[in-house]
Order: sequence, then structure tokens, then C-alpha cells
Amino acid sequence: MELQDAIQLIKADYTAGTWVDLGCGSGLFTYALANLLPAGSTIYAIDREPVRLTARANPAAQEIVPLQLDFIRERLPVAALQGVLMANSLHYVKDKPALLRRLAKQLAPGAQWVIVEYDTDAANTWVPYPVRRNVLQQLLADEGFPDISFLGERPSVYRSGSMYAVKVGK
Repeated sequence: MELQDAIQLIKADYTAGTWVDLGCGSGLFTYALANLLPAGSTIYAIDREPVRLTARANPAAQEIVPLQLDFIRERLPVAALQGVLMANSLHYVKDKPALLRRLAKQLAPGAQWVIVEYDTDAANTWVPYPVRRNVLQQLLADEGFPDISFLGERPSVYRSGSMYAVKVGK
């Protein structure tokens, strides 16, 4: 996927502030978010592996802070988050309700959550705990996140289904 594709998939109005990209990988969606956030925002690009971001366009010169951390097991070192981005990382989490509850404690009032996932329930090595869109919507509602907006979808390069993106508020 190219940067412009990622930007289009998660395109929405976002609030400036401190964000985290959990499971950032090479930073494709980190930079997509950087292109959409108002100027003056900071994104912590967090990954379990050493963070090696591929430099991409960042027209508003958002601050991007790489941080090696296992977000599933460790507490985030940032409080009062304005937003959380999880692009193709929630499917690595076995106990999704527990993670959502823990992260919710670090969100500022009015915070936003952006989730990109594969719309499948077929697990494999790369997607061990998949979450279909309708299942995610119910999970989020059960955890106190009733404001869910569908942002878009695109065919998956790796699977026969699609990838979807949602924006979540409280």
C-alpha cells in the first residue's frame, strides 16, 4: 500500500494533540495520520520491535517520536492521549476487551480512536486473532465506545477479503 492509499483509507477530521500509533511497523499509517492531523500534533510511533520508520511525506511537520514498547503487555508512557491509531495491530491482541479498557484510562476527554483491520475471522500466522467489522463494532460498544464511524475499505493485498477502517469516539 502506498502513502496516499493509507491516507484515503483513514481520511477524516481529527483533533490535534498527542497520539499513539500502536504497532507502527515501518510507519505507513503513522505518516498517513501525520498528513491528516492539525499542525502541532505529536505521534508516538510504538512497536514491539526496534522502530525503523521509513521517511515519508509529513507536510505539517508533525513531531513523530519512535518508541520500542510492547503495547499489549506494557503501559504507555503517555497520558491524556487525544488519539490512538491501531492499523493492522489489533489482530495481534488475544484479549481485546482488556486492552481497550486499559488504553481507555489513558485517553483525554473527547479522544478519538482509529482502527484498521482485516474483515475476516480466519486466523493465520500473520493475523492470529482477527476481528470482523461487525464484531469490532459490538466489542467497542460493549466497552463504552458507541460513536463508531466507518471510514472506508479496500481489497486486501494479502487476503481474499478486505481491509476496513473505523473512527471511534466516546
